[in-house]
Amino acid sequence: MAYNLLKGKKGIIFGALDEKSIAWRTALRCHEEGAQLVLTNAPVALRMGEINKLAEAVNAPVVGADVTSMDDLKKLFEEAMKHFGGKVDFILHSIGMSLNVRKNKHYTEIDYGFNQKTLDISAMSLHRVLRTAWEMDAISDWGSVVALTYIAAQRVFPDYNEMADAKALLEGVARNFGYHYGVKKKVRINTVSQSPTKTTAGSGVKGFDGFISYAEKMSPLGNASADQCADYCVTLFSDLTKMVTMQNLFHDGGFSFTGVTQAVIEQMEK
Repeated sequence: MAYNLLKGKKGIIFGALDEKSIAWRTALRCHEEGAQLVLTNAPVALRMGEINKLAEAVNAPVVGADVTSMDDLKKLFEEAMKHFGGKVDFILHSIGMSLNVRKNKHYTEIDYGFNQKTLDISAMSLHRVLRTAWEMDAISDWGSVVALTYIAAQRVFPDYNEMADAKALLEGVARNFGYHYGVKKKVRINTVSQSPTKTTAGSGVKGFDGFISYAEKMSPLGNASADQCADYCVTLFSDLTKMVTMQNLFHDGGFSFTGVTQAVIEQMEK
């Protein structure tokens, strides 16, 4: 069901890889709610060709951008504002990549060169996006930026590896830039800490299927799906949440504040 929550709004969606991705589902929901979109991803992801299906479904252009390149980001915002005929109202940052996880490097033995790239792509890319928008005055007053994160930024999940550090840094950037952007342009910046979700990227984490099952048992409402996360992001892009900023918002069925559940106790007693 659509409510026209984003009617007349214009947004950039980073990171839609395939139909499983939260960014992909969010783009579809934003379109349903009346938004105009520009889609973007890294050139290597664009070569997979999947995003073109989404572009057709939401009637949006695709602009490639390497998020570690200020020049690419400047070009992205230039093309987006030209397409929209004005400023951007919302941005979804759904970007994460860990070379140490890909190379099966244990957290205690990470390659620091790989680690620098992980932090650069997964966390500092948000700072680059915001700085570019700030310098170009590309986001409308009372605009909204949402970055996707995970509770491993606050709690230890051993197999989440260096991505836990990256998410902690990402959340820090959102808070700090959120202050400055709020003072200057009333732009709000938040992170959404989502349940473990069966995306192409998430499935690359060791023991992921087992952990999804555990999280389901540990969450009073169960795990939140990608589509439900998309719904939540829509509310954060809408004018209904104009006074919410600098927050890390848990969207996880209650997992984040549950000590233990009866289902987990019964599982342990078997």
